[in-house]
Amino acid sequence: MNAYLRFKLGLTEDAPAIKTYEEKDWAKTPEVAATPVDVSLALLDALHLRWVALLRAMTPQQFTRTIKHRSGARRASTPCWRCTPGTAGITTAHVTALRERMGWGGGGH
Repeated sequence: MNAYLRFKLGLTEDAPAIKTYEEKDWAKTPEVAATPVDVSLALLDALHLRWVALLRAMTPQQFTRTIKHRSGARRASTPCWRCTPGTAGITTAHVTALRERMGWGGGGH
C-alpha cells in the first residue's frame, strides 16, 4: 500500500520526498493479530486491481516522473516505474502459502 501511495504522489506532485517507515513496527500494531489473514489478502487483491487500472491508463511520460527516496544519508530521485508492483505476485504467493501452512483458511487466522 505504501508503494501505491508513493506512486500516486509521484504522479500528482513534483518530485515529492517520500517518508520512510519501519515495516517491522507496522507489523506489531494491534489490528495485525486481530484481523483474519483473508482480510489482508482481499485488501491486496483490491489494491492490485486498482494499480493495474492506473498503470494501463498512464502515458509514457507519466512513467518518467520521479519521487525522492531517502537512501542512507542521501536523497535519490527514483522514477515512478520503479514503484510498480513487480513483486506483488510473489508477495501474494508467500502469504497464501503461509496461510495454508498455518491452517488460516475459512475466514479465521
